[in-house]
Formats: sequence, C-alpha cells, structure tokens
Amino acid sequence: MDVMEWTIAIALAYLAGSIPFGALIARLKGVNIREHGSKNIGATNVGRVLGKKFGLLCFFLDVLKGAVPVYIVGMITSSIGQPIEQTSTNVMLLWISVALAALLGHMYSPWLKFGGGKGVATTFGGMVAMWPLLTIPILLAFLAWVITLKASKIVSLASLIASLVLFCDAVVLVLFESTIQHAWPLLAVTGLITCMVFWKHRSNIGRIFRGEEPKVGSVTQ
Repeated sequence: MDVMEWTIAIALAYLAGSIPFGALIARLKGVNIREHGSKNIGATNVGRVLGKKFGLLCFFLDVLKGAVPVYIVGMITSSIGQPIEQTSTNVMLLWISVALAALLGHMYSPWLKFGGGKGVATTFGGMVAMWPLLTIPILLAFLAWVITLKASKIVSLASLIASLVLFCDAVVLVLFESTIQHAWPLLAVTGLITCMVFWKHRSNIGRIFRGEEPKVGSVTQ
C-alpha cells in the first residue's frame, strides 16, 4: 500500500470507530445514554441503563468496528496468519495505525463533539483481528478480564487489569518470537493502549480507591 492508500485506510478506520453504537441503541429506546448512569456510551453503561441484552449488543458492535478495518487491511496486505518474523515492520505499523484509528474514533467521536467511550471492546476487536501478532495476547488479556470481573464484580477494574496483561503478554511474545528491533511496533501500541485505557478510566480509578465504583448487577438510572 502506498502513502495515499495508507492514509485512506486510517481515515476510514477512524470513521468506522467513530460510529457511536451505544448512543444509537439508546436513542432507539428513547434514551440519551449520555445523561444516564456513568454517561458513557460503552457497553457497560448501556447494559446498566437499558438491560443486559442491549449491553451485549453494544459490546458486539463495538468489537466489530475495531475488528473489521484491521481484518480488511490484513487481507489486502496478505498478513493474516503470518508469524511475527515474516511480517515486515511497515506492515505492523499499518495494521497498528488502523487499529489505533478505530480506537481513537470510538474514544473521540466527531458525532459526539469528540467525546466517546473508553475503548475496551474496540481494542479487543482490533487486536483479535491482528492474527496472529496480537491475537493470543489479547485473548489472554480477556481471560484476565473475566477472572478479575468474577472476583471483583467491577468492570472498570477488570478492564484496567486486562490492559496491563495485554502489554506484559506482548513483551513476552516479542522476546520469545522475534526481536525488539523488528517488532517494536507491537510493544509501542500495547503500551500506548494501556496508557489510553488508564487515562479514560481515571475517574473510575478514583471511585475504585474510594470504594464507590458500581459493581455488576447494580441498576443505574
């Protein structure tokens, strides 16, 4: 892909990520989700305000908008299924740029005056589609998310732990499967994603330390 095609791919990924599915689902139910609960458009708040099935629908759609652009680029560049050592640094950078563009679209949507969600589901979709470079690390991070959620009943805490596990998994993967010089984009993106997740969850972190963060099953009006 040349520079123009790369730019178009990133722009389209950003627009795909910017679709505020949580807000749209709530609007169809006659609710402005940004005025209820945590005022977030993500699946957790949608589930609390509208019910579990709508939260799951929002999660699925947010995953898709991260996965589809990344998968399409992988198909165009014939990168799907290639091991790290056979994937060029430039292709890694393109894949990662598309995944980050979708994530930034979700977090800073132009349709919501550059507000948005916290990006966990969209990150999951983008990383899973980056087969096999980051698929295993994100699945292990998802396992950490499930275990933390089961133990604490706090979605935000599970998301924070999962983001840390993702970065640690990427470090281990690169050390065992490649070299830092070749695969540094994977470490850069997972580190950046971890920082972004913590930044978007900064208010949740305060509530966690104060013991005020809502748990799964709580109902928010």
